[in-house]
Amino acid sequence: MGNKVSLIVPTYNAGDKWIKWIYSVIHQSIQPNVIVLDSESTDKTVKLARDAGLTVLLIPKSDFNHGGTRQKGVGLSQAEFVVFLTQDAVLADENALERLIRCFDNPNVGVAYGRQLPHEMAGPIGAHARLFNYPKQTLVKTFNDAAAMGIKTAFISNSFAAYRKTALVEVGGFPQHTILSEDTFVAAKMLLAGWQIAYCAEAEVYHSHDYSMAEEFKRYFDIGVFHAHETWIQKEFGRAEGEGLKFVLSEGKYIIRQGKAYLLFSAFIRNCLKYIGYRLGLREKNIPIHLKKMLSMHSQFWNFERRAKS
Repeated sequence: MGNKVSLIVPTYNAGDKWIKWIYSVIHQSIQPNVIVLDSESTDKTVKLARDAGLTVLLIPKSDFNHGGTRQKGVGLSQAEFVVFLTQDAVLADENALERLIRCFDNPNVGVAYGRQLPHEMAGPIGAHARLFNYPKQTLVKTFNDAAAMGIKTAFISNSFAAYRKTALVEVGGFPQHTILSEDTFVAAKMLLAGWQIAYCAEAEVYHSHDYSMAEEFKRYFDIGVFHAHETWIQKEFGRAEGEGLKFVLSEGKYIIRQGKAYLLFSAFIRNCLKYIGYRLGLREKNIPIHLKKMLSMHSQFWNFERRAKS
């Protein structure tokens, strides 16, 4: 099965988890063709990848784009299935990749994504985000689920996701110019085209973030920008705010159960900042580019935006 699978990972200064990442990949029960797309790392990312026998493609940092860079990786793959894994997502066991690919035994599945578990040292707020978005139950989603699930129907994550290449090509591949959420863009296109999305809870990776308050604001500003640019997604699947309320209530209960009630105020401030960031992102057309670069986690995107308008 391994020769049917390519694994693509965009990298930039992968850091301490990179050795664990490489170890977890090369010890999988199936061995994919691994393509590393590196954006001018200045640490040992490229050397360690090459020493492990991985294929490395160097791309200018200024050319990195969430959708366009991944689509470049798809173009390099001759495999039937293409897996995306971020540099900080460590496969939980040797069968994680095989379990994810088995989702395609269902010929109607166009994309599958796995369960993300918090890293060992994750804080309660970062851990809850993983547990809320990646439950224990495996699920297959179709467009018909949008009435009940809303925008969550199109939710996947390229931190650990696999695509049937024919389905990916059918919907036009990843967008060439998007600030983030290239995975949601493709998932929504697939659902509208009649494909199904599989969530495989048995295929696990360790992946979580302990964002600062400023980072939370900037990330949600970028999400707002994405939804402002891709208005068709909310039109087809529903608005994002309802899911946000569920998250806030779940987070509060989780913090209390963990005996960390003192974090409730911090969580409240964070959620306020996320909401404000998101609403500002929705109105980004009224904000000057130099200010948008300050508000954005992915500020490089606005250089592409300036080029596109010039």
